[in-house]
Amino acid sequence: MTRYLAVLIWPVGMAVIFGAAVFASRANPDLPTEWAGHQSHRARAGSPIADAGTGSVRFLVVALVGSVVAFAVMALLGLLVVNHGLTIDKPIFNWVQGHHVHLVKAAMERLTKIGDTWTTWGAAFAAAVCLAVTWRDRRWLPPVALAALIVIDHFTTLALRHVFHRVGPPTSPLGTYPSGGAERCIVFYGLIAYLLWREFSGQRRFAIWAAAAVAALGFNEAFSRVYLSLHWFTDALSGVLYGALMLAAFIIAVRAVAGRARAPRSAAAESQVAVATSPSEGPVA
Repeated sequence: MTRYLAVLIWPVGMAVIFGAAVFASRANPDLPTEWAGHQSHRARAGSPIADAGTGSVRFLVVALVGSVVAFAVMALLGLLVVNHGLTIDKPIFNWVQGHHVHLVKAAMERLTKIGDTWTTWGAAFAAAVCLAVTWRDRRWLPPVALAALIVIDHFTTLALRHVFHRVGPPTSPLGTYPSGGAERCIVFYGLIAYLLWREFSGQRRFAIWAAAAVAALGFNEAFSRVYLSLHWFTDALSGVLYGALMLAAFIIAVRAVAGRARAPRSAAAESQVAVATSPSEGPVA
């Protein structure tokens, strides 16, 4: 019976994440928010090409600076993990190895593919295409943000692995610091969720549930990588932190270009804004 203790970690973790979301959504009800219609009008007033050019440069600069900060934090943490992490990792590795359940292991082998490189890149490409069509203003922003994430995240992760040549568990010696799968689940699905939320909702309640869904994906990836012994425990935990840092950097970059997210008005309210901002007609002779 003790081998099922490791299995129970997954449902308990999911229950904690979504239980916290239920509590947070009830404790923080949506407050009335004003849609920034004047920002949309100002964006339409200028040249779309010029706005795309200057906005892309600003986004890339902020995203690169945030990625450098994330790299620095993970480099400092890596000194601790690589030099002292095995004191935690080896006991957890041995315990998990002795508590495998065949059916659960088969399920984890499928679930862990959610964080694979091509899976997350495919999701980013699909989201970029869809959001480029449905975005109301600055339709260039979602494709630029997601394409930049693919490139910047890839080379930042390679740089970390170049600095820390950490050997993975005996069953997967290629696993390294930090866990790329756990990091990709947080940053890629998190950025997609943020872009969808700010365009179609802007409400606090939906932000809480979107964050819970991304946290659940990150927890699932970290748990599956440890359960399958593809990564040390500290590598998986570090991957979650790394993903959160990169996600924060890209959200700040989006806000630096598009401003704060606001709850959209109804169609009637938008028409009133358009009438109010349109030039008035002169008297008829």
